Amino acid sequence: MENESMSELSEISLDPFYIPPRGKYPIFFLGVIIYLFAVFCNMTLLALIIFQRKLHTPMYFILFSLPLNDLVGISAMLPKVLSDIVTGTRKVYYHLCLLQAFLLHMYGGGVLFILAAMAFDRYMAICMPLRYRSVMTMRTVVSVACLVWGLDFLLILSLFVLQTRLPKCRSAVLNVFCDNPSLLKLSCGSTALNNIVGLVTTAVMQMLSVSVQLFSYIRILMACLGSRRSEAKTKAINTCMSQLIIFCIFEIVGTFTILSHRFQNVSPDLQKIMGMLIFLVPPILNPIVYGLKTSEIRNTLLGLARNKISA
Repeated sequence: MENESMSELSEISLDPFYIPPRGKYPIFFLGVIIYLFAVFCNMTLLALIIFQRKLHTPMYFILFSLPLNDLVGISAMLPKVLSDIVTGTRKVYYHLCLLQAFLLHMYGGGVLFILAAMAFDRYMAICMPLRYRSVMTMRTVVSVACLVWGLDFLLILSLFVLQTRLPKCRSAVLNVFCDNPSLLKLSCGSTALNNIVGLVTTAVMQMLSVSVQLFSYIRILMACLGSRRSEAKTKAINTCMSQLIIFCIFEIVGTFTILSHRFQNVSPDLQKIMGMLIFLVPPILNPIVYGLKTSEIRNTLLGLARNKISA
């Protein structure tokens, strides 16, 4: 497969985990349980927002994008990895690998932009309560959702348009799943432009997300400290805390993932596991954090559970 051109490259090989024969099926079933649990939690959150009229507010319409994005991230990565573990498959079609990489990068950018949109919504609700309903109309919410997904799509698309123009002369991806850096290593041409665009894109995403969230939460903190109503302070802090926890989880896991690839003495299998965590941990924890920290969702779930028991 060496020295093949882009037009001739149809299959590439992935670098699998080293798993002893006895450990293959236990790991597979553990992965299936993790995946089903994440799907159940995120689908439950989506269903609550869709079917519970009390949650038909701008805050929850914007929140709707978060579990949707989490489902994209974990579904693009985990089923393929589990399938390869149980079947021993190493091959994948190049275009399917490209699609997986695109979806995983869309997920990463989506988390940052969605959390920024949610922070802006909380800023408007807490710092400008009298103008909130007139500003955060359904049209505004739809525009925010389109901006979040549209900007994410365009930025990630730019990476892959640049990536696909390069000739390929290698066929081995040194990872258990496909991503843009791994695909770039298949190229035999200069990747300097791709690396620059990749760094700029990552910096733009981080700066936009962090600056919006930092501005929003500083203003919210100032508003809470200036408020004499302790009940209002508590509600505002609890609402924002869940979003801050989700953001911290994503950034901490992302930092560990990046650092694991910077040290030479880290085992390849550990690097692969660390690389998977960013697509596993947030989709599992995000709906749980929102369920526990957001009173409306928690009370709605408890109410539905009581109704089921009493029925």
